[in-house]
Amino acid sequence: MNTFFPEGILLHTEENKAALSSQAALTEAMHEGRILEAVVTMCDSSHDLIVDLGAVRGVIPREEGAVGIKEGRVRDIAVISRVNRPVCFIVTQIYKADDGVIEAQLSRRAAQERCIVSFVNKLSPGDVIDARITHLEHFGAFADIGCGVASLLPIDAMSVSRIEHPSQRFTVGQDIRAVVRSREGSRVCLSHKELLGTWEENAARFKVGQTVPGVVRSVESYGAFIELAPNLAGLAELHDGLKPGMRVSVYIKNMIPQKMKIKLIVIDTFDEEVKPEKPKYFFFGNKTERFLYSPENCEKRIETVFGEPARV
Repeated sequence: MNTFFPEGILLHTEENKAALSSQAALTEAMHEGRILEAVVTMCDSSHDLIVDLGAVRGVIPREEGAVGIKEGRVRDIAVISRVNRPVCFIVTQIYKADDGVIEAQLSRRAAQERCIVSFVNKLSPGDVIDARITHLEHFGAFADIGCGVASLLPIDAMSVSRIEHPSQRFTVGQDIRAVVRSREGSRVCLSHKELLGTWEENAARFKVGQTVPGVVRSVESYGAFIELAPNLAGLAELHDGLKPGMRVSVYIKNMIPQKMKIKLIVIDTFDEEVKPEKPKYFFFGNKTERFLYSPENCEKRIETVFGEPARV
């Protein structure tokens, strides 16, 4: 069972709140070597983090702010950006500071190192884990997989339906499930589309003759690709004013499983902003070896075998 979580998960648990309730409880947590969480209230001029522990003042020295800071492999923005955010840490010592205030020295780096050794380095392709989206770039999303340890989720691995930017699929702070796509040392690359269902599983939610909502994902000379679900899209006849990201209603004209094709007709268009929806997962296990998206009798085969290159 995984005991390492993305930062913020432990913050409001009863165990964490109890450990921060008094100096005695914090001292006990220190002796037990427990990983705790609290919110950073300030980053001082030395880039030390001041943490709200309630009972005592908490300080994370700059070099203890993250793995790689001390060695120069990670920039100080990794520390500065934690202000107003929860951080995990291990209490290393409790003492009376020069101003007479009881102070606890904390180490986020130590918590991350423990997570890397005991959890991250034991991951293998196909493992399904919890993650929290921390920030978005045009090429993908970065996700916290435990104690602030970041992993990359490339944009092409987010869903079968193509998107222009990760913000069309996720929001910062969102909790998701993800599959380990690969691991090199402590560097983990994630995937997401293998948890969102096969073509048949998604297509089973729709029937010919229905008019349903969709999102325009691309407009080509021969038609527009309309996303009905993150892992399901159909081709619609061209319609005036269509543009990527637009919400539409479409009539389902035909469905052809052997070719993984859905023929659509655009009925109406809507200008309101399309916000990412909570993912609907079809796989709930902790390990997957293979994901076959296409139907068995389909002319085209789309398959992921973890540990091997994707087959398209």
